[in-house]
Amino acid sequence: MCGRYAITLPPEAMREAFGYREQPNFPPRFNIAPTQPIPVVLPHDGARRFLLMRWGFIPGWVRDPKDFPLVINIRSESAAEKPSFRNALTRRRCLMPADAFYEWRRSGTGKLAQNDAFLFRRADRGFFGFAALWETWISPDGSEIDTVAMVTGPANGTMAGIHHRCPVILDPADYDAWLDPQATPQQTAGLMKPPPDTLLEAVAIGPAVNKVANDGPELQEPLAAAPEPAPPASHARKAARPREDDGQGSLF
Repeated sequence: MCGRYAITLPPEAMREAFGYREQPNFPPRFNIAPTQPIPVVLPHDGARRFLLMRWGFIPGWVRDPKDFPLVINIRSESAAEKPSFRNALTRRRCLMPADAFYEWRRSGTGKLAQNDAFLFRRADRGFFGFAALWETWISPDGSEIDTVAMVTGPANGTMAGIHHRCPVILDPADYDAWLDPQATPQQTAGLMKPPPDTLLEAVAIGPAVNKVANDGPELQEPLAAAPEPAPPASHARKAARPREDDGQGSLF
């Protein structure tokens, strides 16, 4: 569920959209994948801070990340109950900025259809913020890794035909409430809801996004329909003659 996303708009636009103080400079990224460093916005000294974190949440009690599954999504319905995420939901909420994400339609057997990829983005191509939780993992040698995962919930109407889960996309008016370190899980529970059906548009795209090494604007090109083959010349001449309507639809 939502294992790839994109940040393609300029750094200045993201800084304006999320209101942090830092002035980072980064290139457009069309195919962000798990375990990569990603931008995160979190509260700091009464303001907002930009920070890079590893996409892949590691709870503090984990001794060896190799023995723990890669967690890139956290279910909103159970985050408050799971020991792995309970403290982060209480004290370490953040935002993951994005301007697009990708999802794959599942087949009737539940398997992912690798050639059935979709791009989800705002109709105005603007930024949105995923609700996310973060944790600093400390290794036995004392080194620290800041890690993060997005929060997901039931799909909205736009996504339901493609996948049953959807990232929690916060209304900008709710950013402060989500980031407020004094807010309780009970107070933020109402923010973890599907985005409005009108917020996102779905665009069928090609399979190039499946490969992490592919990272360019061509990944977001709409999947073009195959052109209709031209009819044989003899058939075309026959089709040009008036003929009696037999009540059946015809392409020729």
